[in-house]
Amino acid sequence: MKKTDSWKQKLNQFSVILFPILITQLALFSMTFFDIVMSGHAGPEDLAGVAIGSSLWAPISTGLCGILLALTPIVAQLLGAEKKNEVPFQVIQGIYLSIAISVVVIVAGAMFLDPILSAMQLEDTVRTIAREYLIGLSFGIIPIFVYTVLRCFIDALGQTRVTMMITLMSLPINIFFNYVLIFGKLGFPRLGGVGAGYASSITYWVILVIAFVYINRVSPFNTFGVFKNWVGISFRTWKEQLTIGIPIGFAIFFEVSIFAAVTLLMSEFNTATIAAHQAAINFASFVYMVPMSISMALTIAVGYEVGGGRYKDANQYCFLGVGLSVLMAVGCAIGLYVFNNEVARLYTTDALVLELTKKFLIYAIYFQLSDAIAAPIQGALRGYKDVNVTLLMAFISYWILGLPIGYLLVRVTDLGAYGYWVGLISGLAFGAIFLSWRLLRIQKQKKAMLEDIPLAH
Repeated sequence: MKKTDSWKQKLNQFSVILFPILITQLALFSMTFFDIVMSGHAGPEDLAGVAIGSSLWAPISTGLCGILLALTPIVAQLLGAEKKNEVPFQVIQGIYLSIAISVVVIVAGAMFLDPILSAMQLEDTVRTIAREYLIGLSFGIIPIFVYTVLRCFIDALGQTRVTMMITLMSLPINIFFNYVLIFGKLGFPRLGGVGAGYASSITYWVILVIAFVYINRVSPFNTFGVFKNWVGISFRTWKEQLTIGIPIGFAIFFEVSIFAAVTLLMSEFNTATIAAHQAAINFASFVYMVPMSISMALTIAVGYEVGGGRYKDANQYCFLGVGLSVLMAVGCAIGLYVFNNEVARLYTTDALVLELTKKFLIYAIYFQLSDAIAAPIQGALRGYKDVNVTLLMAFISYWILGLPIGYLLVRVTDLGAYGYWVGLISGLAFGAIFLSWRLLRIQKQKKAMLEDIPLAH
């Protein structure tokens, strides 16, 4: 990151940060994408089992990784304030924290996985596939959490191209092990959807090793000497990171878990509906990587400018980010409408599942438009370290409004399973409006501070 003086310079710098993040997010998500797509071609039961398993794991993993994302604004603001010497200590404490969180997750999974799956109304085969898929995935919990910390450090320096290259190198490995483990190739046993869990774990270890070597040996990362001094645990620093990270993590958790909850509620419908719903959610989540990437780029850019006290520049980055997100969302929505059938065929060849998936994908278009506003604004607010309001709004939007509205529509209308989607779209739209107001409020406060003018109440 460096200071910029014009809109053109900001656009260039933002693009340099953004597009590697976008490619990285798409590549990371492609692991789950290929898990579900390739499992779907192993059979409807495998698709449903991996859908249930990933629906349980996604909110936990993204929520906890969200806690670790606190390192990005912390490092970005330290760099903006020219306090480079304090960065290595924050990174090491983040690694310790990520390992501690990983251990808690593994222990909790061993205790609660079977009771949760047993409480669900699933076919025995689907339940077994979901359980064994998650067991395979558990071997990758520690590496993916530690990698998240290292990635936050790399990205906060504005070197997002590095994480892009690391992820792109690992993606073929994930696809390869999916192929041999799901379908039983090259002498490996045919594990079906279960094999996707083990393939992802192998890939996570590869990502971690590459990132560790890169930070230790390549400039500018090696100039920080992150791994030269393994200091002891600082619970005070953990508290600082958790104070910022927990609201971020829970906001993400509330957002992602709502889709998991809907998938679990879908268990009252048949296997074809579960499979079609998950296929559509998977694609909608894939497209969501665009506004999410803009969100992450805004956290870096806004955090850097706020750390240096350049609030006007931070505002300009916000405008660029949200505007770009809306433009890209409109383009994606048009593409999804035109190629609705082709997208659905990526997931299944089963006639019934195909038709249901096509209908679900139409609703996914409305998700994109609200996400295009809400996600970038969340990233901008994190750059300001304003995280508590986004947590509250995520909870209200999805759990107080979205899910109850959806549940009511399923019960009192003929929308069926689509009622849940309408409810979620309503909640997400409300959240986008409120977050827009919050960002404008924060910007007004910062402007008043800069001009030393008391803010009117």
